[in-house]
Amino acid sequence: MTSAQPIKILIMRLLNVADVAAIAVPAIRYYQAQYPNAEITFLSFGQGKEIVELAEPTVKHINLARQDWPDAFIPAMESFLGLAEKIVGEAYDQIINLDTSFMPCFLARFLKDAGERVMGNYMSLSVQELIDQFQAQQLKPEYVNDPMAFMLSTFPKMDSLYGAWWQTADLPQEGFPQHFLQTCCGFTTLKFDMKIAIEPDAELLAQAAGKYKVALATNAVPNYPHLNELKQQLQDKGVFVWSEPFTDMPMQQKLAKLAACDLVITPPSEFLWLAKAAGTQTLLISGATEPQILMPDFATDPTGECPACLQQIAANDAADNQLLCNCVKPKTVIECVDEIVAAKV
Repeated sequence: MTSAQPIKILIMRLLNVADVAAIAVPAIRYYQAQYPNAEITFLSFGQGKEIVELAEPTVKHINLARQDWPDAFIPAMESFLGLAEKIVGEAYDQIINLDTSFMPCFLARFLKDAGERVMGNYMSLSVQELIDQFQAQQLKPEYVNDPMAFMLSTFPKMDSLYGAWWQTADLPQEGFPQHFLQTCCGFTTLKFDMKIAIEPDAELLAQAAGKYKVALATNAVPNYPHLNELKQQLQDKGVFVWSEPFTDMPMQQKLAKLAACDLVITPPSEFLWLAKAAGTQTLLISGATEPQILMPDFATDPTGECPACLQQIAANDAADNQLLCNCVKPKTVIECVDEIVAAKV
């Protein structure tokens, strides 16, 4: 590398689109601030690429399609080893793995052992040790499934990932993503910014005709069982409700729809983080989640795990084994919306 050439940095975060919006985008901006002339490439999976393209158009991409990450263990390893060869050929000056899932840590370990400059999270076993244990049928399932079992890190405070950090006095304003980047990764000078500049959807604005606009997370996982009742009660109060499923919708359109709304109501799901990226206020239906973990703008009180919803998810809904749903009632959510609207007047 000559002095005229920019340094090449590869950042890895392959989890879902909400995770990319909340963690990868602020991390990319952090490294752009640290190295203004660097050539940054982002390794992503699925629609994660679309998020970064909208947020930071100058970033280059390596994007894995669904077929590039097989569910089966051996084909997945083979696919990621092929990816590793491509990465080695790019001669990056620094590779940063911010991911905590197994295959990205597997990839980081291979690259580290191949002599690449790897920072962040990586698998504790060498690739050969992993293969030997697998062939000898000694590889335990928890090693592949639990970061506490398989993950090491060059970030000295990555163990902070596992504690009840949200119960401390020094609570990060942006919840888990800020905790992960500033504390776990040690990006202490990070100016947390996950906002994506997006024009509000003109069609939705025209349909709403000046009404207060609420987006409901219709296909969130886990979903809110009283969604239809909540939607009807909001509409009865004159609120415009947008609730179209948008699983296959292009990312720019998703964000534009959310940006056109005044409030997004959602259980803990990707809708929360996409709404934050679009700059729209959020009302979290907390369920069993402590709001301090996610730091929405507003939240219902936690109600704990709902046995009825868990039963339904497990498809164990026999007539003689029905359980009462303890999810927050629509009336309570409506009261929260009323308070939010009143505060804007």
